[in-house]
Amino acid sequence: MNIKNKPSKINTSDSSDKLKKISTNIRKRRSVYANEFIKKELPEKLLEEILINATWAPNHKMTEPWRFILFRGKYLKEYGEYMAHYYKDFYSELSAEAQKEKLDYLRNYPLNSACMIGVIRIRNTKINLPEWEEIAAVASAVQNIALTCTANKMGSYWSTKSVAIDYVAQFDLAENEKSLGLLYLGYYPKDLKSSKKKRTPLSKKVIYLE
Repeated sequence: MNIKNKPSKINTSDSSDKLKKISTNIRKRRSVYANEFIKKELPEKLLEEILINATWAPNHKMTEPWRFILFRGKYLKEYGEYMAHYYKDFYSELSAEAQKEKLDYLRNYPLNSACMIGVIRIRNTKINLPEWEEIAAVASAVQNIALTCTANKMGSYWSTKSVAIDYVAQFDLAENEKSLGLLYLGYYPKDLKSSKKKRTPLSKKVIYLE
């Protein structure tokens, strides 16, 4: 058995133009928080493309273990109010002024989103697959959404906090369904600063067996 460690830089690679485009979208993808969005309408055709791409994620035995709920319009305000109510007791020890500031931030947080997408995992009851495979498939669907957003100069953020999970869980989920939180989608300003986060070099994450 020959084990080799090949050092590699994460930001550079030799590739065709097509591969470079794919690599650029993958490496430019980042979480953009909803309070960084600017108000801008999402074209229906693009929204449909985003959702269709989600359904092309890999999944074992074609169980397609996902479902989505699209929230727009009044639901953005409703969710802001839901968050403020959800966290009201959490901030109870703050001064009245500080508490108001925190809760107002939560109320306003979703408002510039183009939409929110409730992410739901469907547990297949006829085919006995490991649960982690279905969760991985849903995560792959979410990644497809994020990459499609990146390719179209949009931002996205997957919130898996309990408040997001509980909010989506209110919308008539079946016994074999589970809320996995909310995806925020929206447009960001041109001057939004690039992420400074680094990735670990391949030499520390990959071994080659030949």
